[in-house]
Amino acid sequence: MKTIDLSDERREALVAHLQTLFSTEFDETLSDFRAGEILDRMLKTLGPTVYNQAVEDVRAHFQAKLDDLNGEVYVDED
Repeated sequence: MKTIDLSDERREALVAHLQTLFSTEFDETLSDFRAGEILDRMLKTLGPTVYNQAVEDVRAHFQAKLDDLNGEVYVDED
């Protein structure tokens, strides 16, 4: 299975977002380590499902475009 790898910048942003979320919504302070562990667990648990859905959505979008290819680019030969 393909793993979901985040850039350092994206990971830091998501960790900070989790810390803000837990602080404002749950009145709980998360260390960088705890927020990182939560992020890792979420990626491992939810990541494949979200990734697969995104791939399916893109596939369906492109299939719809291919199905309508004649309508998009067809030129009358008259």
